[in-house]
Amino acid sequence: MKFFPVQPSKNTKTTFPDLFKRLRDSLYQFYVFVVSIFSTTYMRIALLCMLISWSASVNQLYAQNQPSQPTTTALSPKQQSIVSIASLTAKGDLQKLQTALTTGLDAGLTVNEIKEVLVHLYAYCGFPRSIRGLQTFMSVLDERKKRGITDKMGRKASPITSSKPKYERGKKVLEQLSGQPETGPKRGYSAFSPEIEVFLKEHLFADLFERDVLSYTDRELTTISVLTSIGGAEPMLQSHLGICLHLGLTGHQLEQVMALIATNVGKSEAEAGRLVLTQVRAARR
Repeated sequence: MKFFPVQPSKNTKTTFPDLFKRLRDSLYQFYVFVVSIFSTTYMRIALLCMLISWSASVNQLYAQNQPSQPTTTALSPKQQSIVSIASLTAKGDLQKLQTALTTGLDAGLTVNEIKEVLVHLYAYCGFPRSIRGLQTFMSVLDERKKRGITDKMGRKASPITSSKPKYERGKKVLEQLSGQPETGPKRGYSAFSPEIEVFLKEHLFADLFERDVLSYTDRELTTISVLTSIGGAEPMLQSHLGICLHLGLTGHQLEQVMALIATNVGKSEAEAGRLVLTQVRAARR
Protein backbone atom coordinates (compact mmCIF):
# COMPACT_ATOMS: atom_id res chain seq x y z
CA MET A 1 0.00 0.00 0.00
CA LYS A 2 1.26 3.44 -0.92
CA PHE A 3 0.74 6.45 1.33
CA PHE A 4 -0.52 9.65 -0.21
CA PRO A 5 -1.50 12.73 1.83
CA VAL A 6 -4.96 14.10 1.11
CA GLN A 7 -4.68 16.97 -1.35
CA PRO A 8 -7.14 19.87 -1.22
CA SER A 9 -9.08 20.81 -4.32
CA LYS A 10 -7.63 23.76 -6.24
CA ASN A 11 -11.05 25.42 -6.23
CA THR A 12 -11.60 25.01 -2.49
CA LYS A 13 -10.45 27.56 0.06
CA THR A 14 -8.43 25.80 2.75
CA THR A 15 -9.48 26.70 6.29
CA PHE A 16 -7.62 26.10 9.54
CA PRO A 17 -9.99 23.31 10.69
CA ASP A 18 -9.74 21.64 7.26
CA LEU A 19 -5.97 21.34 7.66
CA PHE A 20 -6.39 19.51 10.94
CA LYS A 21 -8.94 17.12 9.46
CA ARG A 22 -6.61 16.33 6.55
CA LEU A 23 -3.71 15.80 8.93
CA ARG A 24 -5.79 13.37 10.97
CA ASP A 25 -6.80 11.46 7.83
CA SER A 26 -3.18 11.39 6.68
CA LEU A 27 -2.06 9.95 10.01
CA TYR A 28 -4.57 7.13 9.63
CA GLN A 29 -3.39 6.35 6.11
CA PHE A 30 0.18 6.41 7.34
CA TYR A 31 -0.72 3.94 10.08
CA VAL A 32 -2.33 1.54 7.60
CA PHE A 33 0.70 1.77 5.34
CA VAL A 34 3.27 1.15 8.07
CA VAL A 35 1.30 -1.71 9.64
CA SER A 36 1.40 -3.49 6.30
CA ILE A 37 5.20 -3.58 6.37
CA PHE A 38 5.66 -4.59 10.02
CA SER A 39 5.48 -8.32 10.59
CA THR A 40 5.33 -8.75 14.39
CA THR A 41 2.27 -8.10 16.56
CA TYR A 42 4.40 -6.32 19.17
CA MET A 43 5.68 -3.79 16.66
CA ARG A 44 2.16 -3.17 15.37
CA ILE A 45 0.79 -2.55 18.90
CA ALA A 46 3.63 -0.13 19.64
CA LEU A 47 2.97 1.74 16.42
CA LEU A 48 -0.77 1.85 17.14
CA CYS A 49 -0.16 3.42 20.59
CA MET A 50 2.09 6.02 19.03
CA LEU A 51 -0.47 6.91 16.37
CA ILE A 52 -3.26 7.16 18.98
CA SER A 53 -1.13 9.62 20.96
CA TRP A 54 -0.49 11.69 17.85
CA SER A 55 -4.17 11.67 16.94
CA ALA A 56 -5.18 12.80 20.43
CA SER A 57 -2.77 15.72 20.19
CA VAL A 58 -4.15 16.69 16.79
CA ASN A 59 -7.75 16.50 18.07
CA GLN A 60 -6.92 18.66 21.08
CA LEU A 61 -5.23 21.27 18.92
CA TYR A 62 -8.16 21.19 16.52
CA ALA A 63 -10.64 21.76 19.37
CA GLN A 64 -8.60 24.65 20.74
CA ASN A 65 -8.70 26.40 17.40
CA GLN A 66 -12.46 26.12 16.92
CA PRO A 67 -14.26 29.47 17.37
CA SER A 68 -15.77 29.58 20.83
CA GLN A 69 -19.52 29.94 21.05
CA PRO A 70 -20.36 32.93 23.24
CA THR A 71 -22.82 32.29 26.02
CA THR A 72 -25.46 34.94 26.30
CA THR A 73 -27.93 35.26 29.11
CA ALA A 74 -30.89 37.51 28.49
CA LEU A 75 -32.50 39.71 31.09
CA SER A 76 -35.29 37.94 32.92
CA PRO A 77 -38.89 39.00 32.20
CA LYS A 78 -38.93 40.80 35.56
CA GLN A 79 -35.74 42.69 34.75
CA GLN A 80 -37.07 43.65 31.32
CA SER A 81 -40.17 45.04 33.00
CA ILE A 82 -38.06 47.06 35.44
CA VAL A 83 -36.25 48.64 32.49
CA SER A 84 -39.51 49.47 30.71
CA ILE A 85 -41.22 50.85 33.83
CA ALA A 86 -38.23 52.99 34.80
CA SER A 87 -37.61 54.39 31.31
CA LEU A 88 -41.26 55.24 30.62
CA THR A 89 -41.71 56.86 34.03
CA ALA A 90 -38.57 58.94 33.54
CA LYS A 91 -39.82 60.05 30.14
CA GLY A 92 -43.33 60.78 31.42
CA ASP A 93 -45.15 58.53 28.93
CA LEU A 94 -47.93 57.49 31.29
CA GLN A 95 -50.06 55.78 28.63
CA LYS A 96 -47.32 53.33 27.71
CA LEU A 97 -46.43 53.07 31.39
CA GLN A 98 -49.83 51.57 32.15
CA THR A 99 -49.11 48.72 29.75
CA ALA A 100 -45.60 48.25 31.14
CA LEU A 101 -46.92 48.11 34.71
CA THR A 102 -49.46 45.46 33.73
CA THR A 103 -46.77 43.46 31.96
CA GLY A 104 -44.54 43.71 35.02
CA LEU A 105 -47.23 42.41 37.35
CA ASP A 106 -48.00 39.56 34.96
CA ALA A 107 -44.26 38.76 34.79
CA GLY A 108 -44.19 38.23 38.56
CA LEU A 109 -43.07 41.58 39.97
CA THR A 110 -44.78 42.25 43.28
CA VAL A 111 -46.60 45.48 44.09
CA ASN A 112 -43.88 46.47 46.53
CA GLU A 113 -41.11 45.78 44.00
CA ILE A 114 -42.73 48.06 41.43
CA LYS A 115 -43.38 50.70 44.08
CA GLU A 116 -39.70 50.50 45.00
CA VAL A 117 -38.64 51.03 41.38
CA LEU A 118 -40.88 54.11 41.17
CA VAL A 119 -39.57 55.48 44.46
CA HIS A 120 -35.92 54.77 43.59
CA LEU A 121 -35.98 56.65 40.33
CA TYR A 122 -36.95 59.97 41.95
CA ALA A 123 -33.28 60.35 42.91
CA TYR A 124 -32.42 60.45 39.19
CA CYS A 125 -35.37 62.16 37.50
CA GLY A 126 -37.13 63.99 40.34
CA PHE A 127 -40.18 63.75 42.56
CA PRO A 128 -42.72 64.84 39.90
CA ARG A 129 -41.93 61.91 37.58
CA SER A 130 -41.80 59.50 40.50
CA ILE A 131 -45.14 60.62 41.94
CA ARG A 132 -46.85 60.53 38.53
CA GLY A 133 -45.56 57.00 38.12
CA LEU A 134 -46.97 56.01 41.51
CA GLN A 135 -50.32 57.59 40.67
CA THR A 136 -50.43 55.68 37.39
CA PHE A 137 -49.61 52.47 39.22
CA MET A 138 -52.46 53.09 41.67
CA SER A 139 -54.87 53.40 38.73
CA VAL A 140 -53.58 50.16 37.18
CA LEU A 141 -54.02 48.27 40.47
CA ASP A 142 -57.56 49.63 40.91
CA GLU A 143 -58.50 48.54 37.40
CA ARG A 144 -57.08 45.06 37.92
CA LYS A 145 -58.90 44.75 41.23
CA LYS A 146 -62.21 45.54 39.51
CA ARG A 147 -61.47 42.70 37.11
CA GLY A 148 -60.98 40.32 40.02
CA ILE A 149 -57.18 40.24 39.86
CA THR A 150 -55.43 40.17 43.23
CA ASP A 151 -51.78 41.13 42.83
CA LYS A 152 -49.16 39.91 45.26
CA MET A 153 -47.96 42.66 47.59
CA GLY A 154 -44.59 41.08 48.31
CA ARG A 155 -42.37 41.73 51.27
CA LYS A 156 -41.56 45.13 52.68
CA ALA A 157 -38.08 46.48 53.26
CA SER A 158 -36.32 45.05 56.30
CA PRO A 159 -35.68 47.50 59.13
CA ILE A 160 -32.18 48.99 59.29
CA THR A 161 -30.52 47.85 62.50
CA SER A 162 -27.06 49.35 62.02
CA SER A 163 -26.09 52.10 64.45
CA LYS A 164 -23.32 53.43 62.21
CA PRO A 165 -23.71 56.94 60.76
CA LYS A 166 -25.63 57.01 57.49
CA TYR A 167 -22.69 58.64 55.72
CA GLU A 168 -20.43 55.70 56.57
CA ARG A 169 -23.11 53.18 55.59
CA GLY A 170 -23.67 54.91 52.27
CA LYS A 171 -19.94 55.05 51.66
CA LYS A 172 -19.69 51.30 52.25
CA VAL A 173 -22.59 50.60 49.87
CA LEU A 174 -20.96 52.67 47.14
CA GLU A 175 -17.71 50.76 47.60
CA GLN A 176 -19.61 47.49 47.21
CA LEU A 177 -21.31 48.76 44.07
CA SER A 178 -18.22 50.10 42.35
CA GLY A 179 -15.55 47.80 43.76
CA GLN A 180 -13.43 50.89 44.42
CA PRO A 181 -12.41 52.32 47.82
CA GLU A 182 -13.89 55.69 48.71
CA THR A 183 -10.63 57.28 49.85
CA GLY A 184 -8.59 60.31 48.98
CA PRO A 185 -9.51 63.98 48.71
CA LYS A 186 -12.84 65.03 47.25
CA ARG A 187 -12.73 66.19 43.64
CA GLY A 188 -14.97 67.80 41.06
CA TYR A 189 -18.51 68.49 42.18
CA SER A 190 -17.83 66.81 45.55
CA ALA A 191 -15.19 69.40 46.34
CA PHE A 192 -17.19 72.25 44.82
CA SER A 193 -20.37 71.35 46.74
CA PRO A 194 -19.59 69.04 49.69
CA GLU A 195 -23.26 69.16 50.72
CA ILE A 196 -24.44 67.19 47.72
CA GLU A 197 -21.75 64.57 48.30
CA VAL A 198 -23.12 64.10 51.82
CA PHE A 199 -26.68 63.86 50.50
CA LEU A 200 -25.61 61.24 47.97
CA LYS A 201 -23.92 59.07 50.58
CA GLU A 202 -26.53 59.47 53.31
CA HIS A 203 -29.73 59.47 51.30
CA LEU A 204 -29.16 57.76 47.95
CA PHE A 205 -26.70 55.05 48.93
CA ALA A 206 -27.87 54.59 52.54
CA ASP A 207 -31.59 55.42 52.67
CA LEU A 208 -32.46 54.00 49.25
CA PHE A 209 -29.91 51.35 48.32
CA GLU A 210 -30.07 49.73 51.76
CA ARG A 211 -33.76 48.96 51.27
CA ASP A 212 -33.70 45.27 50.37
CA VAL A 213 -36.95 45.08 48.41
CA LEU A 214 -34.79 45.31 45.30
CA SER A 215 -31.33 43.88 44.74
CA TYR A 216 -28.42 46.14 43.89
CA THR A 217 -28.60 44.81 40.33
CA ASP A 218 -32.27 45.72 39.95
CA ARG A 219 -31.63 49.18 41.38
CA GLU A 220 -28.82 49.71 38.88
CA LEU A 221 -31.04 48.55 36.01
CA THR A 222 -33.53 51.17 37.18
CA THR A 223 -30.81 53.80 37.35
CA ILE A 224 -29.29 53.25 33.90
CA SER A 225 -32.77 53.08 32.35
CA VAL A 226 -33.60 56.50 33.78
CA LEU A 227 -30.25 58.09 32.90
CA THR A 228 -30.39 56.79 29.32
CA SER A 229 -33.99 57.90 28.83
CA ILE A 230 -33.60 61.47 30.12
CA GLY A 231 -30.35 62.05 28.19
CA GLY A 232 -27.66 64.57 28.95
CA ALA A 233 -26.33 62.56 31.90
CA GLU A 234 -23.57 60.64 30.13
CA PRO A 235 -20.92 60.91 32.88
CA MET A 236 -23.35 59.46 35.42
CA LEU A 237 -24.50 56.82 32.95
CA GLN A 238 -20.88 55.85 32.36
CA SER A 239 -20.32 55.32 36.09
CA HIS A 240 -23.46 53.28 36.56
CA LEU A 241 -22.84 51.11 33.50
CA GLY A 242 -19.47 50.31 35.06
CA ILE A 243 -21.26 49.38 38.28
CA CYS A 244 -23.63 47.11 36.33
CA LEU A 245 -20.69 45.22 34.83
CA HIS A 246 -19.05 44.98 38.26
CA LEU A 247 -22.26 43.52 39.71
CA GLY A 248 -22.27 40.80 37.06
CA LEU A 249 -24.54 42.07 34.32
CA THR A 250 -23.10 41.23 30.91
CA GLY A 251 -22.51 43.42 27.91
CA HIS A 252 -25.23 41.46 26.11
CA GLN A 253 -27.72 42.22 28.88
CA LEU A 254 -26.85 45.91 28.81
CA GLU A 255 -27.30 45.92 25.04
CA GLN A 256 -30.74 44.46 25.71
CA VAL A 257 -31.46 47.39 28.04
CA MET A 258 -30.66 49.78 25.19
CA ALA A 259 -32.87 47.81 22.81
CA LEU A 260 -35.79 48.07 25.25
CA ILE A 261 -35.22 51.81 25.59
CA ALA A 262 -35.17 52.15 21.79
CA THR A 263 -38.58 50.47 21.67
CA ASN A 264 -40.12 52.25 24.65
CA VAL A 265 -38.56 55.71 24.51
CA GLY A 266 -36.72 56.37 21.28
CA LYS A 267 -33.85 55.36 19.03
CA SER A 268 -31.83 58.52 19.62
CA GLU A 269 -31.77 57.99 23.39
CA ALA A 270 -30.82 54.35 22.93
CA GLU A 271 -28.03 55.17 20.46
CA ALA A 272 -26.57 57.71 22.87
CA GLY A 273 -26.68 55.03 25.57
CA ARG A 274 -25.02 52.47 23.32
CA LEU A 275 -22.20 54.90 22.61
CA VAL A 276 -21.50 55.28 26.33
CA LEU A 277 -21.75 51.50 26.81
CA THR A 278 -19.22 50.93 24.03
CA GLN A 279 -16.80 53.31 25.72
CA VAL A 280 -17.25 51.62 29.11
CA ARG A 281 -16.66 48.15 27.69
CA ALA A 282 -13.61 49.29 25.74
CA ALA A 283 -12.09 50.83 28.86
CA ARG A 284 -12.44 47.53 30.75
CA ARG A 285 -10.57 45.44 28.15
